[in-house]
Amino acid sequence: MGLFDKLASWLGLKKEVNVLCLGLDNSGKTTIINQLKPSNAQTQDIVPTIGFNIEKFKTSSLSFTVFDMSGQGRYRNLWEHYYKEGQAIIFVIDSADKLRMVVAKEELDTLLNHPDVKHRRIPILFFANKMDVRDSLSSVKVSQMLCLENIKDKPWHICATNALKGEGLQEGVDWLQGTRDLQDGLCLCYIFII
Repeated sequence: MGLFDKLASWLGLKKEVNVLCLGLDNSGKTTIINQLKPSNAQTQDIVPTIGFNIEKFKTSSLSFTVFDMSGQGRYRNLWEHYYKEGQAIIFVIDSADKLRMVVAKEELDTLLNHPDVKHRRIPILFFANKMDVRDSLSSVKVSQMLCLENIKDKPWHICATNALKGEGLQEGVDWLQGTRDLQDGLCLCYIFII
């Protein structure tokens, strides 16, 4: 049973959920999505996303449409076209890529100030990925560098993850399913990979 299956069973709902998976290129977005899918739907070979990929799968009580958005600079302008429809966003961060942390913060600030996001109470789930890489930043340090404490109008949570092994993903799903906004079907959850 994948993590989305577990989320569906906890919620006891039958509904369709649109999830945006955002973050810079090479942060691990596609690998995380692959880990969240049921084991029989997972793929072995992960390749960089060009533009975006749409993954659809059903669980016992939820139908998921996951928009795996490319993090390459030339494709990031596509993200905003999906903000209105999103009910969840996961923002993935490459915690080992200290040089591009500033770029990740700029993209996060652009997202948070977009008219389709700014005035919505949207839970944001951050995955500080690649914790298995030597000298990677802790989730606390990533949070500080992104100034997450300044996000006052939206619930947010950050988890340290290793997408290759699936470590830390369950904690994020547990937090997400516990947010009242998701339970009420009112939330947009963003996953940013840094």
